[in-house]
Amino acid sequence: MDKQLKGKVAFIAGAASGIGKGIALRFAQEGARLALADIQENLLKELIAQLKQNGSEVRTYRLDISKPRETQQVVDQILKDFGALHIFVNTAGVVQSNNFLDVTEEEWDRVIDINQKGTAFAVQAVARAMIQQIPEDVKRAGRAEKSYGKIVNFTSISGRRGRAYQLAYAASKAAVISITQSAALAFAPYNINVNAIAPSVVLTPMWDENNRLKQKAFGVDAQKASDEFISRIPLKRPGTVEDMAAAALFLCSSESDYITGQTLNVDGGFEMN
Repeated sequence: MDKQLKGKVAFIAGAASGIGKGIALRFAQEGARLALADIQENLLKELIAQLKQNGSEVRTYRLDISKPRETQQVVDQILKDFGALHIFVNTAGVVQSNNFLDVTEEEWDRVIDINQKGTAFAVQAVARAMIQQIPEDVKRAGRAEKSYGKIVNFTSISGRRGRAYQLAYAASKAAVISITQSAALAFAPYNINVNAIAPSVVLTPMWDENNRLKQKAFGVDAQKASDEFISRIPLKRPGTVEDMAAAALFLCSSESDYITGQTLNVDGGFEMN
């Protein structure tokens, strides 16, 4: 069976653990050339060793996505290292769970800088690089017959509606949905597909952090709260990184060429809009 991403250069932000790591492993199986970025360099080193052992072409980059200048530098280096950029998947982000009345300005700024500002300027830098690869006659026509890039942002079902205990996080993830739609409209003339994925519960280090924050803020039993949430998912189980990677693969493959501006709930049926 042909590999769906054979030869494609895929830039994955937040690749060191959790969903990003799962996507890196799946994309490697599908033949992608991997540019992996994260602020956790030690975990990236462990991942690169695993991927190279399997024969994958991979390079890693330290990235604090809250700093747009740093993101631009990473994109520029990827172009130098690989000579092209076809796919961008952004899983970088932080979670926040706290009483609405207790949220501080510092807490707000951190979440918004990483999740919202980081996403917006990462998409800008990547799209600029993708557009540079498009033939001049296609750019002049203002309409492309084939896709010249795939961008997938990770949002959350918390971005679908407000959360009393996630003021900053829910706001930032709602913004990611809006950023995805704006980017899809802006880059439609170049046939660069921009979509998002909204997970519910995925058992990753971020979910563990979410439970820890809830326990600290509200004194709830973290495991009991997690189990109760999962019980309200129609499919009665948490998502896996493999579920997220499969959805990302679809949105980054040629199978999704006529899909743009959409946010796909990969949440076991928790949200249905």
